[in-house]
Amino acid sequence: MLQLQNVAMTYPNGVAAVMSTSITVPRGQFLVLLGPSGAGKSTLLRCLNGLVKPTQGDVVVEGLGSIFQSGRALREHRRRTGMIFQQHHLIGRLSALQNVLLGRIAAHGTLRSMFPLPRADRLIALRSLERVGLLDRALDRADELSGGQQQRIGIARAMAQRPQIVLADEPVASLDPAAGEKVLADLHRICREDGITAIVSLHQVDLARRFADRVIGLVQGRIAFEGAVSQLGQTTLDQIYTPNPPHMAAA
Repeated sequence: MLQLQNVAMTYPNGVAAVMSTSITVPRGQFLVLLGPSGAGKSTLLRCLNGLVKPTQGDVVVEGLGSIFQSGRALREHRRRTGMIFQQHHLIGRLSALQNVLLGRIAAHGTLRSMFPLPRADRLIALRSLERVGLLDRALDRADELSGGQQQRIGIARAMAQRPQIVLADEPVASLDPAAGEKVLADLHRICREDGITAIVSLHQVDLARRFADRVIGLVQGRIAFEGAVSQLGQTTLDQIYTPNPPHMAAA
């Protein structure tokens, strides 16, 4: 279980990106964050991963406690948490396999990671590629793959960590509809199979309706909607997708 307890985030320039927010995410749930640019989705994900420390409140993980209680707790939380980004963050000159192996580095100490990783790690990485349908492209350079394939490599890299939690920030925003659906379907299937808790920010309402167990709609850093996909009607969508005032931070 993952909890945000009265989390709020105001940046040093005075921009309030997230207002006081409390969310509980049960283990294994596929939660989708919806909202326009500037709603606070990305900031919320950064708080969840400890990339930024909220100016108020706490992030608590079952079996670990507050992720901000110590450097050790934060490192352990990040080791358990896979991140998937909008722009892939792959190293183009490296092969698909080499990129996925980067997901195994956190499982080793700093000194050990300077040497070739054990065969067991290579097997984990190959299995991760197989799960996203790209085992046959393992030795191809990442920059030779399509955008959708690169994002699936990003999923494989995150899954090579063997995470308990996956955070995905607009993972299909730069893809065409068919590729985006394939990427999200792979992510959803693997999270289901492994019991991974997933929190995914999206703009595509149709994909949220297809894959989400639960949806949270953010407007100007506040929760405007929280509930099942079946409750996500047009009136609610109109409330979520309202123009943002200029002082809001980009999501």
